[in-house]
Amino acid sequence: MKKILFLLAVICSSYLNSFATFSQYELQEKGFNVAVYKDNTNKIDVKNLLKKEFSPAKNSIFNYGISKNTYWIKLVNNENRQFINQVLFIEQARLAVAQVYIYHPTTNILDTVKAQNPFTGHQSNFTQGKLYQIPTFLNKDDIIFLKLKAKETFLAPITIDSELTVLESFSLKGIVFGLYSGIMVVMFIYNLFLFIIIRDKSYLYYIFYILFVWLTQITLQGYAAKYFWSEDSFLDNYAVILSSCVALLFACLFTISFLNTKVFAKVYDWLLKLLAFATIINIIILFAFGRNAAFLLMQMLTVIGALLAISTAYYVYFKKHFKPAGFYLVAWSVLIIGTILFIMKDYSILPYNRFTVYLLQISSAVEVMLLSFALADKINFFKKENEVAQAQALNASLENQKLIREQNIILEKKVQERTEELQSTNSTLNVTLSNLKNTQSQLVDAEKMAALGQLTAGIAHEINNPINFVTSNIKPLELDIKDLKEIIEMYEKLDLEGDVKAQVEDIDSFKKQIDLDFVNNEITSLLSGISEGAKRTAEIIRSLRNFSRVDETDMKPIDLNEGLQSTLVLVRNNMPDNLTVIKEYGNLPKVECMPGKINQVFMNLVSNAIQAVKTKAIQNEEEFLTIRTWYVDHQVKISIKDSGIGMTDETKHRIFEPFFTTKDIGEGTGLGLSIVFSIIEKHKGHIEVISKLGEGTEFILTLNVNPE
Repeated sequence: MKKILFLLAVICSSYLNSFATFSQYELQEKGFNVAVYKDNTNKIDVKNLLKKEFSPAKNSIFNYGISKNTYWIKLVNNENRQFINQVLFIEQARLAVAQVYIYHPTTNILDTVKAQNPFTGHQSNFTQGKLYQIPTFLNKDDIIFLKLKAKETFLAPITIDSELTVLESFSLKGIVFGLYSGIMVVMFIYNLFLFIIIRDKSYLYYIFYILFVWLTQITLQGYAAKYFWSEDSFLDNYAVILSSCVALLFACLFTISFLNTKVFAKVYDWLLKLLAFATIINIIILFAFGRNAAFLLMQMLTVIGALLAISTAYYVYFKKHFKPAGFYLVAWSVLIIGTILFIMKDYSILPYNRFTVYLLQISSAVEVMLLSFALADKINFFKKENEVAQAQALNASLENQKLIREQNIILEKKVQERTEELQSTNSTLNVTLSNLKNTQSQLVDAEKMAALGQLTAGIAHEINNPINFVTSNIKPLELDIKDLKEIIEMYEKLDLEGDVKAQVEDIDSFKKQIDLDFVNNEITSLLSGISEGAKRTAEIIRSLRNFSRVDETDMKPIDLNEGLQSTLVLVRNNMPDNLTVIKEYGNLPKVECMPGKINQVFMNLVSNAIQAVKTKAIQNEEEFLTIRTWYVDHQVKISIKDSGIGMTDETKHRIFEPFFTTKDIGEGTGLGLSIVFSIIEKHKGHIEVISKLGEGTEFILTLNVNPE
């Protein structure tokens, strides 16, 4: 870095010595009295200038800063003289108005001088400045009027010199412009390729920064209006401020990305983002309020941005020891020094010469090269860090391999021991799991049999009634059959050889005695009663058998209506007298399921419904248990609804938890509804609960039916 800085100092020194300084009194030395008039109205024409009072000018470099006004420069010839091949040159490419007139007092003639191109000699625009051919002879007191108005900063060095000297100046300017553009293009293409390869955002921001800095410079020098757009076009009028603002915006983004301010300098990161936002606001100001305010603000933001970039680079380099920030610090130091010197030239603090004219181009070219070095150094910095990290990782890896080899022996032994323990534990867990499954199955069956146990007394009473029907009818039936047998015996003993008529009369008398018609009717009635008792007994036994089946895995197509009816038969004795059962059975297809499990679901839900009605504090004259079934969309729906006490929301959310019960201690296990939920889930069905405290509860079961 020291060698680079030394080389730059030598180049700048030799470059400075190669250019001569403009004389401050060049026009006065050539025999002209120079005066200036400021036209605040921008409306005065040349014919009215003779009556205006001009102020004497001190030198031939007219610098009035940022101004919207028109300035009239008056050059009064002191003596008769010849001007052979002499031209008047205004070295300013950013003039909005540039008109030259020659007034001859003796003849009162006013001539208009047209601008010409120094290379073609024709009267045409020359974007790098304004050139006017001076008449071959001027009389004493002849006056040259110049009407000038700038687009941004009013800075107009005016010289009268030979055409050859001006052409040499333009040639030198072209060489400098070519060198500068060459450096910028090379840096742009070089860093563009690096961005394509590396995909680092810093390079993307940097190439855009190079592009817009170059656009700013070529616009200031007039080359943009020559090669890219026409003079006084919309782009030409706004290009300097717009490209400068965009360049500053990308400079902020580049600084944030390159110096990683989000990590290394959070305060500067915030300030740079604020500066970028202010730059965007300035672009809005440019189009909303005009160029003068935006140009002044752009200059201020540029200086602030350069100072902020230097401060950030200084902090990151010296405080955070990020070495690539060193090149960045030097690059922005060169730029800010060049910018300050360039601005000082504009305000006549420094002399206006060939070196100060190109200061901004020189400093920006040097800055661009140094920033490219900074990006390259950043790659080398991370490469070295990566190499160090890889070396450290390699050493750590070798050490780890040694430790791994030592630990592998111990680990293999421990793994073997652990494997044996796990195998033993796995075997124990398998046995435990098998026991749990058996226990679960037994628990479900136990709950089922417990429900049957609670129904035993009622079932016994139900069976006793039809049995009593049979037993109470048997004795009268025996007596009636005995009477019939006596009649049959009397007919069998009938002596056909004796007095048949008398014997028949005795038999008829006996028939009347026993009232044979009554006996026949009574026998029929007794047999009907015995048949009814037998049927009721068979129904109870069949319902009990259907309910008590233990079939864990057998899936059978069953009639769910039949299962519901069997359940109602078994629980009939537990129903209170004021309970009315409403049965609304639909036409259901047979459903593939485990009959015993489904019957257990029905038993638990119906028993809970009866219990909910019984425990109701205030009994209605008539309570209801409604059972409905219907078939829709390949699904069977079963609704069991009671008019009992209902449930709170908290209870409704917990009813399917194992061992949760609202019954008194000793009256319930808390497994009934948990088993119901498990059985319905095993059948891939769904259970819905609708309940309101004091109004009853409805359980809706949904079972899928496979379509044929």
